[in-house]
Amino acid sequence: MPNDGSNNKKMSIIVTKGTLDWAYPPFILATTAAAMDVDVTMFFTFYGLQLLKKDLGHLQISTLGNPGMEMPMMGMHMTMPNIVSAIPGVDAMASSMMRSLIKKKGVASIPELRDMAVESDIKIVGCQMTLDLFEWGPELMIPEMELGGAATYMSGALESDINLFI
Repeated sequence: MPNDGSNNKKMSIIVTKGTLDWAYPPFILATTAAAMDVDVTMFFTFYGLQLLKKDLGHLQISTLGNPGMEMPMMGMHMTMPNIVSAIPGVDAMASSMMRSLIKKKGVASIPELRDMAVESDIKIVGCQMTLDLFEWGPELMIPEMELGGAATYMSGALESDINLFI
């Protein structure tokens, strides 16, 4: 078979987390793979489905159970102990700080990364069971989302060279 220069590799990603910080890895990996001519499918289920809502203004960081979280502050790096997450407003404050840092450092926002995924022809599948479970209608979600279930994911994953669970 002649080499036409195309990659012919496939990657599938299960996206299960819906927080601001957990939104970055799947979108960055997916858009990078697509730029390398990899055929990418992203399957959004449970809390990951949050990332396919039309409005992403609700995304926040969860400081609870995140011992690796360090934020540059006042010329040093401050860690966030778990007990801090019990204080009302801490997650919102940390999320605001993270958004500010993202903007200051010129990192693409989640809406921008999601748009890049759509423009890169990444197949975006939302879990029908999760939509039903959370009683969300398709009108809340981006129009580029296809609906599917575990069988939809499995049919693509079985043909993929790379499968990621994020």
